[in-house]
Amino acid sequence: MSHPNGMEGATIPMWIEDIVMHKGAEATVTSGSWLGKSAVLKLRSPRGYRTPKLDKKLTRQRLSVEARVLGRLQLDNFPSPSLYDLDLDNGWILISRFEGKPLYDSLNEDLNSLEKIKKFGKLIRKLHEFGISHGDLTTHNVLIDKYDNLHLIDFGLARIFPELEHLGLDLQVLNECLTSSHSEYENAVDIMLSGYSESDSKLPDIISASEVISRFNEIRGRVRYHA
Repeated sequence: MSHPNGMEGATIPMWIEDIVMHKGAEATVTSGSWLGKSAVLKLRSPRGYRTPKLDKKLTRQRLSVEARVLGRLQLDNFPSPSLYDLDLDNGWILISRFEGKPLYDSLNEDLNSLEKIKKFGKLIRKLHEFGISHGDLTTHNVLIDKYDNLHLIDFGLARIFPELEHLGLDLQVLNECLTSSHSEYENAVDIMLSGYSESDSKLPDIISASEVISRFNEIRGRVRYHA
């Protein structure tokens, strides 16, 4: 058993901690193993500006949604982490670990990676057709393996059955990431959108790719106007 930082008195059976991978304002992410499997533990950090009661309520809500999202994606064989364990009271979630590097690094190391950006657009469309918005779509939150397979991570801000606006915002967040962090790719956003559009299954009762792209363009226009 192991006691992650900040979890006084709490234990996770069969969890063996390795190293802290990331420590941010929202959560501390630690690698390790669980029942012999490579795993990642995400422990949400208390936010001092909130009352303890409100903070615990929001933590429970967000972890609950994240767990439900991962469960849905597992059933659909979507390339995302598998849910291993969850503790809403102590604010942690235990998931599988994927071996790969962030797409952010891959794009910076290989400047001929437009096809990877297009594949990312296709993956986003697949996510949206499952009725899920990510909430933080950046090239840091998608991992790529040695075979160029993409694997989406970090669903802490995800929504189930999102509105059109949330789907458009997903594309806007990625637009801002691509234009600021990967400006050497002049057509990156257009390539991403082409992948997104090409992957539209055109199923009834699902918000179409063209509707999402149209809303994204509206959002992008609003951002430019206010800037």
